[in-house]
Amino acid sequence: MSDTFLLGRTALVTGSTSGIGLAIAKGLAAAGAKVAINGLGSPEQIASAIAEVDAAGDGGTRHFGADLRDPAAIEAMMADLAGWSNGGIDILVNNAGIQHAVPLHEMPVGKWNDIIAINLSSAFHTMRLAMPAMAGRGYGRVVNIASVHGLVASKDKAPYVASKFGIVGLSKVAALEYAAQGNRDSGGVTVNCICPGWVETPLIEPQIEARMQGGSCDDGVRALLAEKQPSLRMTLPAEIAALAVFLCRREAHNITGTAMPVDGGWTAQ
Repeated sequence: MSDTFLLGRTALVTGSTSGIGLAIAKGLAAAGAKVAINGLGSPEQIASAIAEVDAAGDGGTRHFGADLRDPAAIEAMMADLAGWSNGGIDILVNNAGIQHAVPLHEMPVGKWNDIIAINLSSAFHTMRLAMPAMAGRGYGRVVNIASVHGLVASKDKAPYVASKFGIVGLSKVAALEYAAQGNRDSGGVTVNCICPGWVETPLIEPQIEARMQGGSCDDGVRALLAEKQPSLRMTLPAEIAALAVFLCRREAHNITGTAMPVDGGWTAQ
């Protein structure tokens, strides 16, 4: 029998129509939460994501289509969510993110603005609107999906790295401000970052194929990861989800303000 310790809780996962976000939404639903998803996609893709999250839990999943570049749209979504969740969500996972990799002097200003808005500013807006209600209940979980690039830099990724370093800092400030809310029994209010390295998603399949050189998929993965990730293994989205779900447990009440690398030793070097 599964451990549905999140029964009666509600969650929002941004960027959750595919990939890591969808895996986290499914993990939270399996633990008993009612989950709101948010993200881009065709009507068919969104319907498929809702069906997958419903199948993982007890149903009731809803898609909120706010454009995360727009603070007014985020405010409207959070107000809608307050009604849907009877006063405010218990769990907030800021996962939405985009990237554009070119040298600093070639970075279009519009790309900089969009990456900062989606990867960083949207988390500020969802957190400022969700966390007061969490404090009032004495339980709340914010899990921000940062990146190994919130801990170390790589060239050609100026706005992405800036946004991920920023969300790590934002999370630490919020963790300090809310650290004393609630207690051990209620579960407290915590804010943490998960910082993945290479994660196995369809988006990176072309990079793997380009490095196979006639060998196997595993050969391509090892060649891709050799430069930075010593384990030479990718993380699965479901493994990131398992960590996010663990952070929602009452027993995790004193895990706050952290930036947890899941990077196969990348940042240990």
